[in-house]
Amino acid sequence: MKRIHVVGAVITKDGQVLCAQRGPAGSLAGLWEFPGGKIEHGETPRAALEREIAEELRCDVEVGESVTTTTYEYDFGIVTLTTFSCRLIGGTPELTEHAAIRWLPPGELDTIDWAPADVPAVVRIQELSRAKELGS
Repeated sequence: MKRIHVVGAVITKDGQVLCAQRGPAGSLAGLWEFPGGKIEHGETPRAALEREIAEELRCDVEVGESVTTTTYEYDFGIVTLTTFSCRLIGGTPELTEHAAIRWLPPGELDTIDWAPADVPAVVRIQELSRAKELGS
């Protein structure tokens, strides 16, 4: 089975997280994800994420710490997804490949239908958010 290594951006702004809905064409149509894409040969995961966000959303991010890495077996291949915390540093996200984007508070991330590989990152973000709230 084909192995695919991808990166996803957990972009936050004003306490909310950017969620992107996959377009109607292609695999996992209509499901939500953290935007990003495949790591090209010779590219670091962080560089891949900066490139993918520039291509997909026409904006710039500063890539921070890794949130989580998940491996999920789909019918089209085995996907290893590494998500990173990102800060929007230039531009406003635009729809080029996705059907929709939404900004949601961490506590509401589980109200939309996520692609399976993204679910562990959603859980982790919610855990981190609750821990931050408890500490404040």
